Amino acid sequence: MHDYEDSHAAVLTDAEHQHQSISDDRNERSDSGGWTMILTLAGITCCLGSAVPTGFNIGVVNNAASLIEQFCNKNIKERYEVDISENSLKIIWSTIVSIFLIGGVTGSFIASWLADRYGRKPTLCIGNVFGIVGALMFFLIRKLNSIELLLAGRLVVGLSGGFATSIVPMYMAEIAPLRLGGAVGVICQLGVTCGVFLGQIAGLKTVLGTTNSWHYMLAAFVPLCIFALILTCIVLPESPKYLFIIKEQKQKALDELSRLRNMDVILLQAEVAKLQQEIEMKTTAEPWTMKRILKDPCLKLPLFLVCLLQFGQQMSGINVVFYYSNSIFLHAGLGETGAELATLGTGVANIAMALISVPVMSSLNRRGVLLTSTYLCLGCLIILCVSILLIHAATFMPAICTIAVLAYVIFYGIGLGPIPYFIGSELFDVGPRPIAMALGSVFNWGGNFIVGMMFPTVETIIGPYTFLLFAAFLIFLGQIIRIYLPETRGRCTMDVAASINQGFNSRPNSRRMF
Repeated sequence: MHDYEDSHAAVLTDAEHQHQSISDDRNERSDSGGWTMILTLAGITCCLGSAVPTGFNIGVVNNAASLIEQFCNKNIKERYEVDISENSLKIIWSTIVSIFLIGGVTGSFIASWLADRYGRKPTLCIGNVFGIVGALMFFLIRKLNSIELLLAGRLVVGLSGGFATSIVPMYMAEIAPLRLGGAVGVICQLGVTCGVFLGQIAGLKTVLGTTNSWHYMLAAFVPLCIFALILTCIVLPESPKYLFIIKEQKQKALDELSRLRNMDVILLQAEVAKLQQEIEMKTTAEPWTMKRILKDPCLKLPLFLVCLLQFGQQMSGINVVFYYSNSIFLHAGLGETGAELATLGTGVANIAMALISVPVMSSLNRRGVLLTSTYLCLGCLIILCVSILLIHAATFMPAICTIAVLAYVIFYGIGLGPIPYFIGSELFDVGPRPIAMALGSVFNWGGNFIVGMMFPTVETIIGPYTFLLFAAFLIFLGQIIRIYLPETRGRCTMDVAASINQGFNSRPNSRRMF
């Protein structure tokens, strides 16, 4: 009798284990998730309402530079009865451009504090409000005849841009299932890229780049911010990770997670278990502050990587390549109209690569893609420098220049463009993540500022050799990626953090070549 009971119990135990195994597999498949309606809507809203306006405000001033300079010259002369020199006008123009970048740096810092105190969703809304306020200032520039309002507007939309680059990648990474981390990580770069292109189009003389409409051109992005503000407030969920781990509002977090995955929370046990595991890892009630993050030895390497990759994205020379593209296409014999269209073509290529990078990030390793992108961009910069120096030496050199520009844009868009924006969300746990990603965003805006301010002077002194400076930086960046950047695709942040918690003594890639 006992033998029968023991045998029966063993059979039941085996059946239970098999059932549990099947259940776990089913949970894993369920938790892997997909593009549900609410997640898709969140991606579209963040892309169009936050990232696109940021890119728009970066690109919109380029084609309309002469119109804005004329307004500034006329405004100062009429109001202050002062004739300003050409150099003074250039300083004013540099201020108009750079104050947007200062706003971006400031917005990144503010956003990290707000994101932890009030939540990811309210912080996104505040960024949209800044965009709307800045656009209203642009609308009133000519009516009030105020250069000060132009500067204030650029500062405010810069704040909005800082919010976007800091919060959008983090929010999307936290609401998406693990297997879609790369795909949603591309959203910010895709939006910024599309925004730059739309800004270039808006600045054309045949669109809004005219004497009577340039102030409307500056504010043309505002419907996107209004659209995003309404949808974010009414429809979008708060980050379940933020609610569960930071605020410890577990039931609310589970409700939001269920809505995001469009399934009952019972079917999401594996994902809930990961949330529970992360909250158990909180060893102290001490809040994450800038001082604590900077002092924590376990965070030194990931923080260095995030900041370097964001800074390196700008120091790769992408904005300089775009700056040179029009003159290169002119030398290639395309004519003024052809050069203008070809320059827009580089924008189209950039957008196309951002779109292609969505499936690439889902199927290929981050580290390998980033290394490949870095080294290919390095080669393009060297070829571009040589071909510009020899542009009159042979009839085919202008064509080489053109190909190098387009190739650079393509190779940049597949790795150096998207990955630095979201890599912080895969290197840091949810606690220190906002401040770490904000610091990375600050370095991105800071690199943009340095390149924007220094390039005209350096280019005047050394000409095309400027490209070799960016190439040298890419060599350094490639070495750091090769040695220290761990692979993050498909890995939870706790595993990634554990692989680099020994600082610069960590060797996460000692057995990897790519």
